[in-house]
Amino acid sequence: MPSRDFKRTDRIGAELRREIGLLVHAAVRDHGLPSVSVSDVEITRDLDWATVWVTALMPDQGPPAVKALNRIGHEIRHSLAHSGMRMRRVPELKFKYDDSVDKGERIDSLLREQARDLLPRDGDKPE
Repeated sequence: MPSRDFKRTDRIGAELRREIGLLVHAAVRDHGLPSVSVSDVEITRDLDWATVWVTALMPDQGPPAVKALNRIGHEIRHSLAHSGMRMRRVPELKFKYDDSVDKGERIDSLLREQARDLLPRDGDKPE
C-alpha cells in the first residue's frame, strides 16, 4: 500500500494556489496593482488561515502590492468562496512577500562576479 506523503493541507494549499493565482491576476488588472504572482500558499491545519506568498517582477513594488492585496483580501476570499472550490469554509487570507527569488538573484549575481574575477583576462598568461 503506498504511503500518504501528501497531507490534506498540502492538497488544499495547491488547489488554493491555483485559484488564488487567478484571482490575484484579476485583482492586479482591475485595481491597478503592481504585477505580482502567487508563489505558494501555506494553510493551517485547522484550515482557518492561509498565508499567500507572492513575488513581484520588480522587487521594490512587492511590499506595496502586498499591502494592497491585504486590503482587498476580503474581496478575494469572497470570490474564492464562489469560484467553485468545494470547501465548507474558505480560510482567511494573509498575503506576504516572498523574497526568496530576490535573494536567489542576488546570490547568482555574486557568484557570477566571483567567477568573472577568477577567470584569466586576455592579457594574462596562464601559469
